[in-house]
Amino acid sequence: MDKSKKPLPSHLQDFLDWIDVEKGLSPKSQENYSRFLKRFFDWLKIKKLEELKPHELTREHVFDYRLFLSRSTRSARTNEPLKKSTQNYYLIALRMFLSFFAHRNFLSLPVEKVPLARDKSERHVRFMELEQLEKLFEAPDITTPQGIRDRSILETFFSTGLRISELVALNADQIKIGKGGREVFELSIQGKGGRIRTVYFSLRALLWLEKYMEVRSDTHPALFVAFGKNGKKISRLTSRSIEKSFKHYIIKAGLPLIMTPHAMRHSFGTNLLKNGVDLRVIQEFLGHKNIAATQMYAHVTSKQLKDIHKNLHGKK
Repeated sequence: MDKSKKPLPSHLQDFLDWIDVEKGLSPKSQENYSRFLKRFFDWLKIKKLEELKPHELTREHVFDYRLFLSRSTRSARTNEPLKKSTQNYYLIALRMFLSFFAHRNFLSLPVEKVPLARDKSERHVRFMELEQLEKLFEAPDITTPQGIRDRSILETFFSTGLRISELVALNADQIKIGKGGREVFELSIQGKGGRIRTVYFSLRALLWLEKYMEVRSDTHPALFVAFGKNGKKISRLTSRSIEKSFKHYIIKAGLPLIMTPHAMRHSFGTNLLKNGVDLRVIQEFLGHKNIAATQMYAHVTSKQLKDIHKNLHGKK
């Protein structure tokens, strides 16, 4: 690899061109990266390191910069110390900056040498392995309309990564199921914060949705409905109803009771990461506003990767 002769700040414009052309990031994202990196360049200036070249940046420098973000940087809006999540915006920008150098074949500090700030209050990511998911899928009694409905709900959760509120809002006429020659179906939805994203229904999810629609005889517009009993009218399933039935199937499948419908979304994101999908792509799949929310999946797999490395290289 080559050693760049230009100091770190001089690479900013080339970096912004790279995330524009190579990464396809929006003008707003480019603006954010520029702003976050400016904080890093300001720190370099404070430390009289403006002439530091990419290959000269060390783990000690990164540690000092993290201390600067944690102890010396305050929010312009509240004048309070930066939250851990906000500190991570700046660190993620630095990681992307280092990725740019690697892509250009410039010698620089590896991305993994820039750890993110850990918040003791951050929520734990609960997800299921594929073997556990299969047990869950097998839990509903598919000899009944309710069981077929619930199986299709579980399959849809894992195929799309939908939030529970997004799933209950689906209408039947949004799903196009082509009999005889099914194809993966994509659907644009309006998610959290009014953001539009595309979700994808696998062939397996479509198969169960087709079976579910075949056992319905009503004309209610909702995709997932509560079947009327004792003269009650058919109605759209609620989030609470799905949570209740989900807990029932978790118990039936012998899985940890801490699992919730949201664990299906985490399972979707984690499975993508384990299969080599880039975090930026996962961010698009899940509809996260910023990459920091998606970054939590990297923490989930870090121990697994460590165990794999130990198994491969830890033997004497």
